[in-house]
Amino acid sequence: MNYLIKNFENEGVEVKISNLEIPHKTKDYHIIFYVVSLNRTFEEQWKSLFKVLKNVIDDPSCLNMKSNAIPVFSRCFLTDIANQKEKVLNLSSLLNCEISFIEQPLLDGSKLALWVNMQTDAMVENDGIIGFDRNGYSHYYTIERFNQIDRSLNVNVYDQTISLLESYENKLKEKNCTIAQNCLRTWFFVRDIDANYQDVARARREKFQEIGLRSDTHYIASTGIEGRSEYACEKVMLDTYAIKGLNNEQVRFLQAKEYLCPTHKYGVTFERGVMIDFGDRRNVYISGTASIDKEGRVVHEGNVKLQCIKMMENVNALLHEAGCSFNDILLVVIYLRDIADYNYVKSFFDAKLTETPKLILLAPICRPKWVIEMECIASKELLNSKFRDF
Repeated sequence: MNYLIKNFENEGVEVKISNLEIPHKTKDYHIIFYVVSLNRTFEEQWKSLFKVLKNVIDDPSCLNMKSNAIPVFSRCFLTDIANQKEKVLNLSSLLNCEISFIEQPLLDGSKLALWVNMQTDAMVENDGIIGFDRNGYSHYYTIERFNQIDRSLNVNVYDQTISLLESYENKLKEKNCTIAQNCLRTWFFVRDIDANYQDVARARREKFQEIGLRSDTHYIASTGIEGRSEYACEKVMLDTYAIKGLNNEQVRFLQAKEYLCPTHKYGVTFERGVMIDFGDRRNVYISGTASIDKEGRVVHEGNVKLQCIKMMENVNALLHEAGCSFNDILLVVIYLRDIADYNYVKSFFDAKLTETPKLILLAPICRPKWVIEMECIASKELLNSKFRDF
């Protein structure tokens, strides 16, 4: 894995980038833009980050990227979305891809950060659902938000979740796709997760049952985590990733049963991870993973140090099942329940994954006794003549 760190000192912005370098093949860059000069207003921090981002989009070579790399997905992390989102909407015209805006405060003291996935050789399509085509595959990131004209109406969490999943299914149908056949990764962002997650899980379980996703078929790799939009009545948001053009042999869901139990045993419906094989590489998406044992029990309640160790053990087992290791990770996102754990967790991950782009966010997890959770994306070179390249 290739990692690069570049400081734009005049703007007070640091950029970390990762890429699996396979000669003469598609480049898949994961980039995080951090604000490191903190003693500034939101407007000042945003202006600096935007300037650096524009520089990168205009001239990808400034980060040693190929000149034909373009954005295909982005997520903007904000500390106060109700007051900040309107000021960052010009991201849309600059990036020209799906952008997820979410309130998940950065624990480094900055007011915003940005994750951008840029790829080469992508032909963008934008006819109802933004996607990109390459080599016989169509990739679709979507951002689902509750479509309520009068957002002051109090629609319950269960119905909002059903509405999001139905909206997503309808979008996929326009592309001759389905959730069951094509969706590989989801993120459910839940406002006040301690109160609302069970209703989200129930709606997802029932909707999945209806469309043929069951314990004897498969579910979808996923993260369910605290996150907010600018609307107080919006209790759940959904980000997704789907691929059209894969055959069944190319996809395998990860379980690591010696360490983890199937999620349906404790009433939720997601896969621990998924690996997708192409002709030139294997991409791996590890779901939100915490300190849990193979019986589905929380391990080391309230102890962030021991939960870090068990969580990493579980992630390592999932990566190992996919033929990968921590050295193959492109991007890590870490979620904390308690802001006071930040310094320890930062030191822990800086030692374990020194150069890897990572974010540490304030975002309570779906069970209160878990104080930390992580997800990651990995990629490894793989030669398989049966499949088309990525």
